[in-house]
Amino acid sequence: MTTERHFTILVAPHFSEKVAGLTDKSNQYAFKVARDATKPEIKAAVESIFSVSVASVSTLNVRGKEKRTQRGVSRKNHWKKAYVR
Repeated sequence: MTTERHFTILVAPHFSEKVAGLTDKSNQYAFKVARDATKPEIKAAVESIFSVSVASVSTLNVRGKEKRTQRGVSRKNHWKKAYVR
């Protein structure tokens, strides 16, 4: 896998109160990742970009929220989240 693919797999870090608690308690970090990324690809990308060893990867698909506007109902895009230990 090329380094270009590594940077397209990891879209952005994800910060929330839950992630901050997991970071302090169990050394886990969360990332927004590409929707077609697999766990081995995510593990390889994190290891190559941050020069760390990854113990485990958990992924989940997050549904986009529905928003009501004056023109009707719109939905934000679905995305994929990965918890990396």
